[in-house]
Amino acid sequence: MSTAAPPADWHRLDPRTVLVTALVVAGVVAGAAVPTTLGLAGWLGLPAAVLWVLAAAVLVIGAAAGADRVRWHRTRYRIGPERVDLHTGLLIVKRRSLARGRIRTVDLTANPMLRLLGLVTVRIGTGEQGSESTLELDPVTRAEGERLRRVLLERAVTAPAGVHREGELAVLDPRWIRYAPVSFVAPMLGGAAAGAVLQVSDWVGARADVIAWIGDRFRETPLLWTIVALVLAALVSGVVGALGLWIEMWWNYRLEREPGGTLRVRRGLFTSRSISVEEARLRGVDLVEPLGVRLFGAARLDAVTTGLAKDHEARNADHNTLLPAAPRKRADVVAADVLREAVAPTGAALTPHPRAARGRRLRWALAAALGPVLLLALLGALLTPVLLWIALGCAAVAVPVAVVLALDAYRGLGHALSGRYLVTRSGTVRRSTAALERAGVIGWTVKQSVFQRRAGLLSVTATTAAGGGAYTAYDADASEGLTFAAEAVPGLLEPFLERGAPSSGP
Repeated sequence: MSTAAPPADWHRLDPRTVLVTALVVAGVVAGAAVPTTLGLAGWLGLPAAVLWVLAAAVLVIGAAAGADRVRWHRTRYRIGPERVDLHTGLLIVKRRSLARGRIRTVDLTANPMLRLLGLVTVRIGTGEQGSESTLELDPVTRAEGERLRRVLLERAVTAPAGVHREGELAVLDPRWIRYAPVSFVAPMLGGAAAGAVLQVSDWVGARADVIAWIGDRFRETPLLWTIVALVLAALVSGVVGALGLWIEMWWNYRLEREPGGTLRVRRGLFTSRSISVEEARLRGVDLVEPLGVRLFGAARLDAVTTGLAKDHEARNADHNTLLPAAPRKRADVVAADVLREAVAPTGAALTPHPRAARGRRLRWALAAALGPVLLLALLGALLTPVLLWIALGCAAVAVPVAVVLALDAYRGLGHALSGRYLVTRSGTVRRSTAALERAGVIGWTVKQSVFQRRAGLLSVTATTAAGGGAYTAYDADASEGLTFAAEAVPGLLEPFLERGAPSSGP
């Protein structure tokens, strides 16, 4: 196979991609080799099983490395004055191209293997939906990745005027790790750990032994305390997992403002990540307070921006997070620095919503809590009284929790105008305080159901091309909500109000 270099203006990926692929596949094969060998040993005997597994491993690793060698040889890219081109493929050659003027993100990531070799994966995106809006160069040297990022994000425009400093805006405070165990990740990881133990034990044919071992440990323990102990064990493993995940994701975190008006987030312990946000595309910020984190006085800061990558991989990578969970005051300071404001709009005093909005939340919460209870009670009346006692216990727990969450959700409602921004807040399990630039609003949606109309309420939604696309002031007073929308973007809503009442929604 020829290895002739491409033309001068074309570049290839780093040839060490073949080594990376071989090592990664070898690791996967090694993980699968142990249970496979144990399974085959019962049929072929241990020596024969080991030989067969080694032969299969060599074949798989060789095939993967060979396929990646072909991919490397047939992949090349070019940075032209107007476009970025990527050609790849053997039998079917794919030619993809992005206009440089539409490029919004150049993100660098490197897993531990790539970091050891001084390589990175470069993702070049336009921020549009679908994989065709993203080019991936996997891998190139770190120096080449930084060069591509600098060249492709270079703009002729200057940064917005402001008194806020350039350079470092936020850096990791190790004390923020205390918020990791109170996130929703901890119980999820605990459940996943319990499931993994049972799954792995099933692979090696030892699930019955594991269950028997657990049963022996709690033979003299009442059932209730056994359940409590197992749940606590799962939670402890979840907390440990949440701490480890936080360290991996946020260690070495740094938020910087670069010359030319680009915000750059760098983070990661083993897998390093570098994410860029152009200030010209920034339309605001979203202060997110999950319930557990909020109880400890902390919040996370997300960017509301156009042009961030929207493909599947990017949506699962916290691409819009500017600051991890940190003390609320610190989050407000960073929000002000990011927006080049003297005071963060996320800290503005909000207009509270009418008491009728509280009643609606109480009714929704009680209906959600009592629905399953009534079903259990009905089944208990038909089948067994045991279900009646279960229904009573569920009601004793669910009703107070539902009422507390409903009242908290009501207290969280609010909206305001703060300088160049409109601010909306809502939610209890996940409270969101969004500050959206008024110039970024492209339309309004006003909804008023029959029940809202009777209560004198409505929900008004600002639509935008940035962030989640819609930011809503739920169950606001009808006159206050319309005034809020009209004052936020003068001239946008009035022509529609003159035609009649707000549109009816579900």
